[in-house]
Amino acid sequence: MSEQPDQVLEELRRRTAGLNLPRHVAIIMDGNGRWAQERGLPRTEGHFEGRKATKRVVRACGALGIEALSLYAFSSENWRRSAHEVEVILDLIELALREEIHELDEANIRFRASGRLGELPESLALLLKRAEADLSENTGMVLNLCVNYGGRAEIVDAARAVAERAREGELDPRELDEEAFAEYLYQPDLPDLDLLVRPGGEMRISNFLLWQVAYAEIIILPVFWPDFREEHLGEVLFEYNQRQRRFGRA
Repeated sequence: MSEQPDQVLEELRRRTAGLNLPRHVAIIMDGNGRWAQERGLPRTEGHFEGRKATKRVVRACGALGIEALSLYAFSSENWRRSAHEVEVILDLIELALREEIHELDEANIRFRASGRLGELPESLALLLKRAEADLSENTGMVLNLCVNYGGRAEIVDAARAVAERAREGELDPRELDEEAFAEYLYQPDLPDLDLLVRPGGEMRISNFLLWQVAYAEIIILPVFWPDFREEHLGEVLFEYNQRQRRFGRA
């Protein structure tokens, strides 16, 4: 008989007790399509299984007290996939949020959405904004869902905002530094990114959080996202604790 969710979380808490936990974790949720193809299933079936992994990890990170979790749900490049797969992914994001917003609220989780949300289907864009408002009074972990997100696009959008303020005479470009520029990113109040996790085995960042990843630790796992479970999160946190973060110092 499989363990109950509460038992799994209790075991994870026990195994990670005393570890130096990252404040901000980001995950590239990769491998849904390959997971399905290995089983002779349509790629879209992998996304449905991936939803279960997402729910597990959000619950676990919130229970551990991690301050922020950023998930790469749909990239600005994913529009290049088949129209059917794009529709399935976006519909699944909307369905999952509608069905699970109450659980997020009960878990005291705050919600943010990052990306060019105005380019999304109207119902999804409105739901993302409503979820952010409805959960804004919570005080627990911030779940930052990146939808129609691209790291280069985020930097370009920030640069446009800076240029507009300079054009209006509200900002002297000579006074702009990294700290000031970061205030124009999508979620400037989130902690610096400490840990980037990529299941699926691919050795690339895929245009995710390009500004924020500057000094993050990066861990690649061979397991596909639908198979990612609490024990994998524990392994990642142990590996993170083995790293020496010098931030450019000797």
